[in-house]
Amino acid sequence: MEVILRNKEKFRNVLKNYQPSPESIAFLKDMELVILLGVTAAGRNTLIDELVRRGTYTFILSDTTRPPKLRNGVMEQDGIQYNFRSEEDVLADLEAGKFLEAELIHDQQVSGISIRELERAEASGKIAIDEVDILGTVNIRKVKPDTKFIFILPPSFEEWQHRWMAREEITSQEVKNRMQTAERVLEQALDGEKFSFVINDDVRAAADKLDQIVHGVDAVEDEAAARQLAEELLRKVRKYLAR
Repeated sequence: MEVILRNKEKFRNVLKNYQPSPESIAFLKDMELVILLGVTAAGRNTLIDELVRRGTYTFILSDTTRPPKLRNGVMEQDGIQYNFRSEEDVLADLEAGKFLEAELIHDQQVSGISIRELERAEASGKIAIDEVDILGTVNIRKVKPDTKFIFILPPSFEEWQHRWMAREEITSQEVKNRMQTAERVLEQALDGEKFSFVINDDVRAAADKLDQIVHGVDAVEDEAAARQLAEELLRKVRKYLAR
């Protein structure tokens, strides 16, 4: 079912020049934060689940205006996959500066990281980790430049397509929207050295690599191979969109 965002223009206006409140910025200064970016179905949440299971990370639940979805035959639950909130509540908190970041996604929903969730994560004593879209990373970098940003890649274009085509029913327009989003995300991720890259082929191995990056362990060869894969994905996305 296609999601319709009723307050789209209001969200556009508040997000255009969004800044967290001064109190929110002061809180963020000293906490450790890891943010994952990736194309749809790269496996960001699977990696987060693995790291949380190991006991040293805590997942930051994003707030979202979209309704729960059926994933692999199971309906998403409030407070488990996301904090599912009304458009009006999210809009009010954005106007009060109570989000770290938020973004209009696929022109259908608004999702973001609330300061409330970050306060909970800081109190746990664990490393806070979440996944966002590209504009979210831009906004987070402005407010908290010491955040560790890691881009998660599927092992191949074909496996990537299989993953997100198989997990839910989507319209042809949604396919186009996601491919356009993937093009934009990959372009920006490959622009400079703002992101580390991890290929999510084997979950445990990818989680190990991600944890090493968080703790400052570099692997130049792995990074070069991952960037090369990202460039290949971008070429194939552009070819798809040019049909």
